[in-house]
Amino acid sequence: MKIAIFNNNVTSSQKITQALILGLRKRHVVIDNENPDIVVSVGGDGTLLGAFQHYVDQIEHIRFVGLHTGHLGFYTDWLTSGLDELIDSLAKDNGQKVTYPLLEMTVVYDSGEHYKFLALNEAAIKQPIGTLVADIYLGDQLFERFRGDGIAVATPTGSTAYNKANGGAVLHPNIPAIQMSEIASINNRVFRTLGSPLVVPEGQEIIMKPKSDHFLVMYDQSDIKVKNITELRFRVADKKVHFAAYRHVDFWQRVHRAFISDI
Repeated sequence: MKIAIFNNNVTSSQKITQALILGLRKRHVVIDNENPDIVVSVGGDGTLLGAFQHYVDQIEHIRFVGLHTGHLGFYTDWLTSGLDELIDSLAKDNGQKVTYPLLEMTVVYDSGEHYKFLALNEAAIKQPIGTLVADIYLGDQLFERFRGDGIAVATPTGSTAYNKANGGAVLHPNIPAIQMSEIASINNRVFRTLGSPLVVPEGQEIIMKPKSDHFLVMYDQSDIKVKNITELRFRVADKKVHFAAYRHVDFWQRVHRAFISDI
């Protein structure tokens, strides 16, 4: 069993990382940040998103564990108070995992080149100045012409982030789907969009064809240089993300913990 540790630069995270390394070495667990079996993210949800993108080319055979150095995050099951228990679980790992869907975004350029990206949470297309105008296709069929600030396309676990702020629904990760939500769309007697979140199942694509180059493309915590993009395609990815299931918290418990205080 080989463990990688991915931490942020906050002092508390660095101290916990050193304690984690020391504890794992005492249990004769191999630390390998290049080719791990498990990646322990030390920080918050943002750190875990960074860990996911750092190891995205290896996600088919690794599992993630989130260790939160502040209050409990959405993706992070462990607090620093449970460090000894986490070390014991890693040392006695039995391969159990929980699997979540991912978003695949394909960026197509006017040269014909195309590049694929994976997102754990979401992708967002935004125009900071002026109005974003884009045709939205479902498969090969034109669905609507969008006008507004932008769109976000989220995974089920990412549906609690930007998507929720846009009025989108919270989807359980057992549902293999992606969800498109509108960011400040223009709806009047002249211009119309659906005006509601759109849930698309596995096997179907959302295709966005922008009418200009004046927009931003972001996915998780990364961004893409926008120049001569003709299409952005979104679908449920064939690959999935895996989390070690030592004390994995039920999804609806996560939602309750994150957004609803005890009654």
